[in-house]
Amino acid sequence: MSPMSPITRPDFPKRVFVSGGSKGIGLAIARRFLSEGFDVAVSASSQASLDALQAEHPEIKTYLCDMASKEAVLGLSERLLSEFGPLEVLVNNVGRFIPGQLHNESDETFEYLMQLNLASVYYLTKRLLPPMMTQRSGTVFNICSTASITAYPNGGSYCISKFALHGFSKVLREEMKPYQIRVVSVLPGATLTASWEGVDLPPERFIPAEDIGSIVWQTYCLSPRTVVEDVLIRPLEGDLG
Repeated sequence: MSPMSPITRPDFPKRVFVSGGSKGIGLAIARRFLSEGFDVAVSASSQASLDALQAEHPEIKTYLCDMASKEAVLGLSERLLSEFGPLEVLVNNVGRFIPGQLHNESDETFEYLMQLNLASVYYLTKRLLPPMMTQRSGTVFNICSTASITAYPNGGSYCISKFALHGFSKVLREEMKPYQIRVVSVLPGATLTASWEGVDLPPERFIPAEDIGSIVWQTYCLSPRTVVEDVLIRPLEGDLG
């Protein structure tokens, strides 16, 4: 067994689901687990992006879902359990950044970001956990942000939602200890994804999305007796500001 091979019982399912997995960090994570022999399923809100992903990786199972809708998230959880099966790894990656300031952004911005970046994770995780708890194995990765621990100008409700997601992850970590389920908060800084398109900075100032995929995989591969509770990742030259 190589140093980076996962240590799991052979009867555990090698299945991973990644929300927001058709591009960026989510896609990098999905590709890494696929390369390691996992059955992979992803969701996205754009059918075009899912079609593009399936053209490249037809073996990946895809789900169209507006994660800002509670009803859609509940429907997704039902389909995953019935069509894909119990998970070994859940990656809550979906999220969106909308710049703004609390004193002048719209109420709708707050409500949307809290639903997409936090509530969707709560609803989905809550419904996918029971089979993992029964098998007493699994890892939940919550893709937070450096904005989960550092407020910054023009971060507005995005920062609030990411602080809350980090708190959710901490609570879940405590609850899952008796069930041998690991809960990991991943806090990336500026990563080279479509979110930064149009920014006049060289690629060298950003974290490659593939590095996040590698870190998530390596964290998963640790002994089941070990959990990395927080993974803080920044560009070598520091945060953008």
